[in-house]
Amino acid sequence: MSAFLALLSSCLWGVSDFLGGTASRRLPVTSVLGLSQLTALLLLVPVATATGALDTPRSYVLPAAVAGAVGITALGMFFRALSTGTMGVVAPIAALGVAVPVVVGLARGESPSSWQLAGIAIAVIGVVLASGPELTGEGAGGATALLLAGGAAVGFGVVLLLVAQASEGESGAVLMTLLTMRLTSVLMLTTLLLAVVRRRGWDLHVGRADAGLILSIGVFDVAANGTYAVASRSSLVSVASVLASLYPVVTALLAFQVLGERLRRVQVVGVAASLTGVVLLAAG
Repeated sequence: MSAFLALLSSCLWGVSDFLGGTASRRLPVTSVLGLSQLTALLLLVPVATATGALDTPRSYVLPAAVAGAVGITALGMFFRALSTGTMGVVAPIAALGVAVPVVVGLARGESPSSWQLAGIAIAVIGVVLASGPELTGEGAGGATALLLAGGAAVGFGVVLLLVAQASEGESGAVLMTLLTMRLTSVLMLTTLLLAVVRRRGWDLHVGRADAGLILSIGVFDVAANGTYAVASRSSLVSVASVLASLYPVVTALLAFQVLGERLRRVQVVGVAASLTGVVLLAAG
């Protein structure tokens, strides 16, 4: 069951990322993030109340709040990269954030396994192959989309570390970590939106169709977080993270099927290598 839940979280994240990138091509990224994060927050509050998670000791607050701030920044960069670049290339690059915990471990004196070292090498080669046409201006988005995806990867990796720290202890800490992250992101985005509207007078009106799309992003995102949290607590974290790290495959397949994205042969090889590196990093 835990393997199924981890794979389900991967599918949900992949769909959420595809919808987020698609919506961000028509609407301001801030609007997409704001409404989707608010949806996730409104879903989490009654669950936390009903399960008694609100009484969990507050040791999770600081790391969860920082994770929320870093995470929403990284997600904004990721959605922007997805909206301007080739999704089949951007998503695997952003998924390389799993390398951040490995780097932190090295700094702390840990020795990476042979699988992790192989994963790093393969992932780097994959990024170079997949990014080649983008960097030369032959792909959609060019270098800017790749830089944003790289920044998002670093942010996602930092969030992995902070969430692991915040979720330690009682079972309610997982739910409260997610809730605190969403609360932080909503407060940040609300402040940003008010500042933007005041200075530039942007029209933030969202049509009914787009509103439904953005609400779906929030639902898929919080559902993915929930299924992954359950999977990681009921099985080896390494196994759950390997299965959940496959979400770029879903995003790339949806971009191919729905948007008709086409990758050059060298990019297909690069994307496959990047995903292989992600799996080896997580499995190590």
